[in-house]
Amino acid sequence: MTTTEFHGPVMESDTFDRLDLQILAALETNARASFSRIGAVLGVSDQTVARRFRRLSAEGGLRVVAVRDPELLGHDQWNLRLRCVPDTALKIAEALAKRPDTNWIALAAGGTEVLAGTRPHSPGDRDDLLLGKLPRTPSVVEIRAHQLLHRFFGGPDGWLQKFRALTDDQKAALRPDPPAPVTGPARIDPEDEPLVDLLERDARATYPELQRATGRSESAVKRRLAALVASGAIYLDVEYHPEILGYPLSASLWITAAPARLHSVGEAIAGHAESAYVTATSGVSNLLVSAVFKNTAGLYEYLSGPLGRLDGIQHVESVPYLRRIKQLTYPPPVR
Repeated sequence: MTTTEFHGPVMESDTFDRLDLQILAALETNARASFSRIGAVLGVSDQTVARRFRRLSAEGGLRVVAVRDPELLGHDQWNLRLRCVPDTALKIAEALAKRPDTNWIALAAGGTEVLAGTRPHSPGDRDDLLLGKLPRTPSVVEIRAHQLLHRFFGGPDGWLQKFRALTDDQKAALRPDPPAPVTGPARIDPEDEPLVDLLERDARATYPELQRATGRSESAVKRRLAALVASGAIYLDVEYHPEILGYPLSASLWITAAPARLHSVGEAIAGHAESAYVTATSGVSNLLVSAVFKNTAGLYEYLSGPLGRLDGIQHVESVPYLRRIKQLTYPPPVR
C-alpha cells in the first residue's frame, strides 16, 4: 500500500495543542457550529470546547467574523504600500485600521512602510482614500496602489485547511446542511446591512441577537443568512494569531512572473504550505503572496526552494512584517 507524503504546515506550540488546532479548523469548516456539535465530532465534551474557545479568544486572538466577498460582489480590492516619514507609520497604520474598508494592515521596512489591504464598497470610497485622504497626508511620502485582479487562494479558503487537522469524515459531520439553491448574482441588499454589520463583529451571534438587530423573525434571519452564505456574498472566517501555531513570521512576497506563466505560477503557489493568500495584481509585480513562516530560516528555505524552483518567476521581493496591526478586525492596542 502506498501513502501520500504530507507537505502541509505542522503545528509547533508550547501553549496550544492539536485539540486547539482542531477547534480552529472546525470553526473554519462551520463557523456557527455549536460547541456540542464540535465536541461530538472531536470526541470531547462541549465544556472542553467552550473552555478552549475562551482561551483561544483571550490568548490567541480568535475572532469569528463575517467577511463580504469583494470578488463575488464585484467590489474593487487594492493593496497599498505607503512609505512614511520615520515615527509616523504606526499612527498612519492605526488610522487606516479603524476604517471599515480596510481588511489588513502591517508595518514593514524598519517601521517606515505601511502595507494595507482595502476593499472600498464604492468608487466614491475608493477615491476618497486614494485621491483624497492619503495624498493630503504630509507624512506619507510615497503611495503605491495595486489593484487585485484574481484570487488564487484565500478568502473562503483558509490557511488552516493546509494543516489537515480534520479528517474528511469530521469535516462532513461539521458542515451545515446544504442551503436551498440561490439564483442570481451575489448581492447584499440595503435591508441586509444590520444583519451583516452584526455578523462582521461576531459571526457566532445567536439567532435571537440577529433577530433583535434586524427586526426580522428568527426564521427569516436564518433563511437570509443561509442565502447570503450560499450566494457567496459573505463568508464566515476565523481570525487568529499565526504565532500560536508556531508561525510568528509573516511576509508579503511581491513576485513578477512571465505573463504566459502567471496563472500556472499563481496556482502552484496557492498549493504551497506557506501561502495564506495569493492574488494576481496590477503594477510592476503581478503576483502578491501573504506567507507565514516559523522563522527567517523558513523564509529563506521557501525563497530558495519551493518558490525558487518554479518556472516562470522572474523576480521576487520579500517584505517581512514588523508588526501586524489588523487582520480582519481591529482591536485597539493596549497602551
